[in-house]
Amino acid sequence: MSQADDIFIAMCKDILENGTDTRGEKVRPHWEDGTPAYTIKQFGVCNRYDLRKEFPAITLRRTALRTCMEEILWIWQRKSNNIHDLKAHIWDEWAREDGSIGKAYGYQLGVRNHYKEGDMDQVDRVLYDLKNNPFSRRIVTTMYNPHDLSEMALYPCAWSVTFNVTQHRSDDRLTLNMVLNQRSQDVLTANNWNVCQYAILLMMIAQSMDMIPGQLVHMIADAHIYDRHVSVIKELISRPTYPAPKVSLNPDIHDFYAFTTDDLIVEDYKHGPQVKDIPVAI
Repeated sequence: MSQADDIFIAMCKDILENGTDTRGEKVRPHWEDGTPAYTIKQFGVCNRYDLRKEFPAITLRRTALRTCMEEILWIWQRKSNNIHDLKAHIWDEWAREDGSIGKAYGYQLGVRNHYKEGDMDQVDRVLYDLKNNPFSRRIVTTMYNPHDLSEMALYPCAWSVTFNVTQHRSDDRLTLNMVLNQRSQDVLTANNWNVCQYAILLMMIAQSMDMIPGQLVHMIADAHIYDRHVSVIKELISRPTYPAPKVSLNPDIHDFYAFTTDDLIVEDYKHGPQVKDIPVAI
């Protein structure tokens, strides 16, 4: 059993057994047939994954790791807000006719700001600080810009990242850690997806800085299971589990902007069958 399986199963059980139900309340999401999409939710979930030990992919079912990486590159490397720049169809539901999702996600990371060191966007600033001032406690990005919310197709769910560097006495290199803040999460469709894509992001940035990828701390303000997902979740967490896969990056790449999905190496990923035709609330 992978560490990610343990965490996922415990979180789902806690939500189902101790969470609160929004049934009967006024909710924004709805199903394709127009029915309100109610949830069982838990407030303030915090999950911690140690990439020094293993990659945090669940084995209960397969997480599409290269597609995870493709989306994170779309946001963090290409800084795009247009689905035409993305091979996967994750954002099709929210895209406008021109393919834009508005001033969301990659758009916010690509906005340039003036610092005393020069004009940089948020990603370039992270890379600059990790190289020049790695022990700074100010290495933070945000995609939740109140001025632009009205021009976003969807408010960002995973909205803020904090990078923090530690020095372990036994290591000759620094360790890079990350806190991912998420305002809301559909546990069935998105939990391990987000965990894996930000774990890959942590690995890419760490390698570009010649650091060791360390802890990923995932904070979720509203972790929820939709009413039509409850039976699926119960079946999923009852499945057998397997050891975590071995996931690494092409060791020849040391520039964050040079990574592609071809540089992701996945080995020994044994997993349960995929869950098909999951209804998605919109």
